[in-house]
Amino acid sequence: MMQLNGDQRLEAYRRMLRIRRFEEEGMRQYTGDKIPGWFHSSVGQEAAVVGACLALRDDDAMTGTHRSHGHPIGKGAHLDGLMAELMGKAGGICKGRGGSMHLADNSVGIISESAIVGGGIPLATGCAFSAKVRGVDQVILCFFGDGAVNQGTFHESLNMASLWKLPVIYLCENNGYAITTSLVQSHGQPDIALRAAGYGMPGVTVDGQDVSAVYEATAEAVIRARAGKGPTLVVANTYRFDEHNFGLVIRGEPYRPVEEVEAHKRDRDPILLYRTVLLQEGINEKSLRAIEDEVAEAVKQAVQFALASPMPRPETLPHYMFNSPLVGHSSSSAGPERESVDVPSNAEKLGSTIGTHVQMTYSEAIVQAQIEEMERDGSVVLMGEDVTVYGGTKLIDRFRNRIWDTPISEGSFTGVGIGAAIYGLRPIVDLQYASFAYLASDQIINQASKLRYMTGGQINIPIVFRCCIYSTGSNAAQHADRPYPSFMNVPGLKIINPTSAADMKGLMKSAIRDGDPVLVFEENKLRPLIGDVPTDPEHTIPIGKADVKREGQDVTLIAIGAAIQPTMEAVDALAREGISVEVIDPRTLKPLDHETFKTSVAKTGRLVIVENAHSVCNVGSEIAAVMAEEASDLLKRPILRLSAPDIHVPFSPALEKDFYPTKDRIIAAVRRVV
Repeated sequence: MMQLNGDQRLEAYRRMLRIRRFEEEGMRQYTGDKIPGWFHSSVGQEAAVVGACLALRDDDAMTGTHRSHGHPIGKGAHLDGLMAELMGKAGGICKGRGGSMHLADNSVGIISESAIVGGGIPLATGCAFSAKVRGVDQVILCFFGDGAVNQGTFHESLNMASLWKLPVIYLCENNGYAITTSLVQSHGQPDIALRAAGYGMPGVTVDGQDVSAVYEATAEAVIRARAGKGPTLVVANTYRFDEHNFGLVIRGEPYRPVEEVEAHKRDRDPILLYRTVLLQEGINEKSLRAIEDEVAEAVKQAVQFALASPMPRPETLPHYMFNSPLVGHSSSSAGPERESVDVPSNAEKLGSTIGTHVQMTYSEAIVQAQIEEMERDGSVVLMGEDVTVYGGTKLIDRFRNRIWDTPISEGSFTGVGIGAAIYGLRPIVDLQYASFAYLASDQIINQASKLRYMTGGQINIPIVFRCCIYSTGSNAAQHADRPYPSFMNVPGLKIINPTSAADMKGLMKSAIRDGDPVLVFEENKLRPLIGDVPTDPEHTIPIGKADVKREGQDVTLIAIGAAIQPTMEAVDALAREGISVEVIDPRTLKPLDHETFKTSVAKTGRLVIVENAHSVCNVGSEIAAVMAEEASDLLKRPILRLSAPDIHVPFSPALEKDFYPTKDRIIAAVRRVV
């Protein structure tokens, strides 16, 4: 059995005391209006945190929760930046972007802490996935509360971790209450450790007020994880002495009996319990008092540092949003050092060669982009449902060990991809149908888009989310949505929607190389179309640059996604009438290329926008708003938008036939503005 050694015993006391005194001082500063927002104290839970952290190596990583002031301290973090972060100061560890519920400190391996209950569990699983793929023996420790056990992310993540034998320890800080709801009120089986058996992993329950017991259980789990035997669920039964968040007012009868709270404070204080143990084991009082004085001074200095630190300057507001530039291409690396793979000079191509180009379909271009990038960079992996079946034979044959079929659990395997991106890989997460992006949206929006900003730029998330729009074929409403307008309203994401084979290959390669989260919306309707694609493995197209598909003088027509097909048919017909139309394909939906749009409108004075998304708050709405603000003096006529009605996509072919803008409707719109 692993036990705390002499030095670790004193360090355990020091770290528990640092957490306690930090929290107590934080509550004083909160009461004095120095700390904004909410303050979730972990007083009473110090042993569960410190015991688990002491079982880790310095290079191991961990994730926390909204109640995680103590977790960085338990891993050895300096107090100054943590206190300054609580105050929202520029000297904060996250530069004032994260605050109390989102502390992160990469210097000690704290990747992130999530205010979304259960939101960090897939991320920790993804970090462990990355460690396994990279062949290193790092272990990930994932903290969460008993309330998170009822989240789907808990069950989905434990299933994947067990399936792939990932080196992750799931540590539940079971304090008995999810806000005000007790364990017996919310769990059909209140013995949380029993749930581990359903996922084929050990489940261990320990006294969370006994730092030695938590250490021993976690250390055993760490040994198991490093040996490649997979995850362990450790349940530390603990107790929070304060309310869910400091200052919370509970009306009516208290949900926790006063006697219960007082009994825990009197008889189950982990610091007092351990201090007694140390004295009984022969540690002298003087040594403990020296630690107590040292901790008091460290907390005092942290407060002084935080109070003296300035508030962030308003002009720094956009800092830390992106790793790669918003417009243009960057292949900046992210995370730990990655294996680099040279591109073979005779890299296999699809299709038939024509000079320096290859003729291939839109679908083949997707596969070819992934082949070339996986050859170029050994950190690129592909994951998703059924990808070894539908991912492309040539891709699968060559990179089977880097292609992972996932269970049907979009929310969590998306989070696994995000965690893997944070921890050194460049995942391509295949969500299949675009409508399934809704299932993954919590992780995409609350984690992928926000974590770089909320950590003050401490982490990068180079990840691609692929999904395909099925706009025809009687898929009906639950499989035929175009959800990209929803994601356009989320800062921190880049979104592309290529419409040709060459654009698909070039933009897909740029997305894989980019340092930030990129959503790729493919078009099922365009998959069979054949086009000339450059054979150059460095053929990339900058994210954020539109393409003028055809030049014209009379009308600017911006066509989004699959709307390009009826648009080009309409333009050919209009040309025979003597109407010259300039066609622009945005290709990138976020960021939009405003300059190309304005240059064209300056020439034509007229603008028609065509897309297949629903009419309310779509891409056309954004383009029209921007052009009205920035180019109104250039317009001779009002802007016209054509789109799908604000009705769900129908199943019947008779109803689906004219649901999206047609050639005839586009022709009529152009005639109207001319």
